[in-house]
Amino acid sequence: MSSVYEKLQGCLKSVREVTDFQPEIALILGSGLGDYADEIQIEQTVEYTQIEGFPTSTVAGHKGRFVFGYVNDVPVVIMQGRVHYYEGYPMTDVVLPARLMGLLGAKKLILTNAAGGVNPDFKPGDFMMITDHITTGIPSPLIGPNLEELGVRFPDMSEVYNRECCSIIKKEAEKLGIGLQEGVYAQLTGPAYETPAEIRMCRTWGADAVGMSTACEAMAAHHMGIRVCGISCITNMAAGLSSQQLDHKEVQETADRVAVQFKQLISAIVSAI
Repeated sequence: MSSVYEKLQGCLKSVREVTDFQPEIALILGSGLGDYADEIQIEQTVEYTQIEGFPTSTVAGHKGRFVFGYVNDVPVVIMQGRVHYYEGYPMTDVVLPARLMGLLGAKKLILTNAAGGVNPDFKPGDFMMITDHITTGIPSPLIGPNLEELGVRFPDMSEVYNRECCSIIKKEAEKLGIGLQEGVYAQLTGPAYETPAEIRMCRTWGADAVGMSTACEAMAAHHMGIRVCGISCITNMAAGLSSQQLDHKEVQETADRVAVQFKQLISAIVSAI
């Protein structure tokens, strides 16, 4: 057994000592959505610190716990506060929570994040359904010995974001009257915001939004057969597309401003998929 898989099994054992809850859907909450987990029908919570060897988030505004419960009668597990590569963890630790939720029973993963707009047609406050991603700027979570227990050595990545789930997201957004952009998400390492030159590079690559999370989690989850979908909240325009200086306060303020709509959309998606 590899050390990565052994650690994953240890985390699974720690959680199962607290709860035997079986989720169908997993959610990872980005900036501005953290309190969504407080509003569901909660059955059990597990603090990250209760899980032996589990990485903990150090980002302000990110709580550190799993919330197990129901969204409109659908059993879910919610990661309330994610771990980022820029916090100093190895990439295998960054994606450990996504893999763990899969081992807990989740067959589908809904990813959310706050992102910078690279597409000039976007504006702060827009929602973007992720149709594809670019991970060239980060280490792959699949580097190293393959975890045969989870998936194949050379997984196909031609459809990381499940088409059926994406179709449902579009339908639910339309029902709610919520505008929805679509595009490609590029993950870079952070923690510094990108330079204007880096943003021009991302745009040349075909990116519509850029951020410091999500794509690595999507890759790891897809590797183990989980159906993945994702939505970015465009909280600011990326460097070079606006004269405004970038800071985390602006990101948080924009995410908070549209949080009510975002939560409505997430609940509708959970019920529909």
